[in-house]
Amino acid sequence: MDDGESSSTNNSSRPWESYNTVFTNAKAGMEGVDKEKVQRIVYEMSKGSKYFQNEERKEALMKQKIEHMRDRCAKLSSSDLTNYQKVVDRRILELEATRDLSKIWLHVDMDAFYAAVETLSNPSLKGKPMAVGGLSMISTANYEARKFGVRAAMPGFIARKLCPDLIFVPVDFTKYTHYSDLTRKVFGNYDPNFIAGSLDEAYLDITEVCRERGLSGGEIADELRASVHSETGLTCSAGVAANRLLAKVCSDINKPNGQFVLQNDRSTVMTFISSLPIRKIGGIGKVTEHILKDALGIKTCEEMVLKGSLLYALFTQSSADFFLSVGLGLGKTDTPQARSRKSISSERTFAATGEERLLYSKLAEIAEMLSHDMIKEGLTARTLTLKLKTATFEIRSRAVSLQRYTCSSEDILKHATKLLKAELPVSIRLIGLRMSQFNEEIRNSDPSQETITKFIVQKDSSMQNLDDHDSVDLDGLSHDESLISFGSHDTSYAQLKDVVENEEQSEIEAEKLIPNQECEKREERPQALRGDALLIK
Repeated sequence: MDDGESSSTNNSSRPWESYNTVFTNAKAGMEGVDKEKVQRIVYEMSKGSKYFQNEERKEALMKQKIEHMRDRCAKLSSSDLTNYQKVVDRRILELEATRDLSKIWLHVDMDAFYAAVETLSNPSLKGKPMAVGGLSMISTANYEARKFGVRAAMPGFIARKLCPDLIFVPVDFTKYTHYSDLTRKVFGNYDPNFIAGSLDEAYLDITEVCRERGLSGGEIADELRASVHSETGLTCSAGVAANRLLAKVCSDINKPNGQFVLQNDRSTVMTFISSLPIRKIGGIGKVTEHILKDALGIKTCEEMVLKGSLLYALFTQSSADFFLSVGLGLGKTDTPQARSRKSISSERTFAATGEERLLYSKLAEIAEMLSHDMIKEGLTARTLTLKLKTATFEIRSRAVSLQRYTCSSEDILKHATKLLKAELPVSIRLIGLRMSQFNEEIRNSDPSQETITKFIVQKDSSMQNLDDHDSVDLDGLSHDESLISFGSHDTSYAQLKDVVENEEQSEIEAEKLIPNQECEKREERPQALRGDALLIK
């Protein structure tokens, strides 16, 4: 029996081995988890469901992409590859010229933030497996629960199967926002212009504070982490490196409550990046990982450089540049310029239902939250967009232009109700509302906006709910000169979504927004390419 026949036999007798969902991806604290057991339980618990059917459809599409890439790769002649290698050699020289080892960037990431806050509020939870959320979906899990394979974006009933003693705690975004504000006060002491990637993470340029105080990046990281713990009672992890891409990777190495410092030396950086699995890089999600690994044999960052000719032959130049930059350990080192947001939104995921009374109730809650955020930030707008995700994972959206600018929950709900009514009857699992087309005169006259814009950064900005296309595992690829992108960690209900769906989208979202109180994780990202219609030639 050859390897192909053996693999086929194993897949038929152990079908869960080829069932790769976001739930089976390792996170910090899950290193010793029995992955096969998790895969089997997730497979058995979801088989036959709408989610399962949707996953199978996306898996088939992904395999088609891989076969398409293999076919194109096989048609490349040695002459083609020689010519593309010349392109690679030239681009390496050009990219190397941009390397900046003069900056010290620190990425700080709170440890299991939602769960840690809940444990702080209720010390009896300490040492017990616990998840924030419910049976339909969980937002994050503490490290005790992760040992069983429980993780963010997992339905609670599956998590309970993996860990029978799992304790559920309902979400409390007001509480999380309060603790996030406390951490940000600490961050501001080290870098007033820090980049808030989400409620529980930030990027700090500590170059100046290191120089002024005569301290190393590691010493500043130690001090900052101690200050965060003193102010909040919570722990965090940190990564220190020459750019934000590397600092993000480093912060995950010694989680929880640890740090890792990568020295600002080219040789050290290249050694570090060479053996790094490509999935460790934000912006490389499940689809891109499988295409690179299964079609081109690229598993590590170093191999992106070694097989650069294939990348430039098969991908667009901007995508190939991103891959090559990753392989060289290059990332952004400047502080992005602030810009105004284009829209503001709020959304909720829940167990699929067609009960109209419940749907209208959810809509009212979302309208109230959206109105609250708009009032808080002094915004009024006149274009309302309704987003729905049906029980079969179909995305629908409707928009209406209002006659006047508003931030009133009553106005928002009135028009949103009409939009929703036009879609019924239908079983829905997600509702979102977005307001756009702001009244610029009001916004520009509001001095409070000066404090808001520090969290909205050009190209590296965080993507907000409706514009995020349900990203748990976003294949965000850099465009232009923006060579950084970061993947997701713990998520809120606003992010508990499906992986490949957004990777199949063939559009670039133009609107980048700041995170609101719904989101535990909104990573600093460049504009994201979705689907091989854009990332493959």
